[in-house]
Amino acid sequence: MSSEFGVPEPESLAAMHGESPIAETSVRLALPAEANAIGEVQVAAWRRAYEGVLPADVLLDLNPAQFAAQWRAALLSPGEARNRVLVALAGRDLVGFAAITPSDDPDGDPRQDALIAELAVKPEATRAGHGSRLLNAVVDTARADGFSRVTVWVTSTDDVLRAFYTDAGWAPDGAHRELDLYGDGSVRIKQVRLHAAPGADD
Repeated sequence: MSSEFGVPEPESLAAMHGESPIAETSVRLALPAEANAIGEVQVAAWRRAYEGVLPADVLLDLNPAQFAAQWRAALLSPGEARNRVLVALAGRDLVGFAAITPSDDPDGDPRQDALIAELAVKPEATRAGHGSRLLNAVVDTARADGFSRVTVWVTSTDDVLRAFYTDAGWAPDGAHRELDLYGDGSVRIKQVRLHAAPGADD
């Protein structure tokens, strides 16, 4: 049996039918049926990552169902063939995800540059290696898709996230930007861009 992406049925689903043991931890392509879980992970991760950065009412109003609807649509109709969503599993539980897309940065080359649009892990599942497994899978997937570089934007004040990438060998490429949340200058988020070369030996 194959998923919508044409890959073998994941072990975590096959195990439910008694076909194979459940992997303790794994990373694979996401299924549309997992959109709700992805939305829940994203909201939980954002509430932790952006605490003190975004207004409390903005974080409180984040709706997992709205995120889930967007992910479900993206998984059912990914558009560009190299738009990928990967999920990290702990047994049968979805504990993290990553989304990759060709870069849309003004100075990027979408033929060569991939962008991590999102990489998130449930707050209670951090420090268990899921983020590192997702990041390794992102790089491997980008390499298989023919990208020569992978980039990601991180909030300049998020030392923990920045260290996560730099400890994995990523480095700033000199690009930076400032997001204007409401368009009136009241809430600005400064970000820096990090990059890695998936073709290089890790």
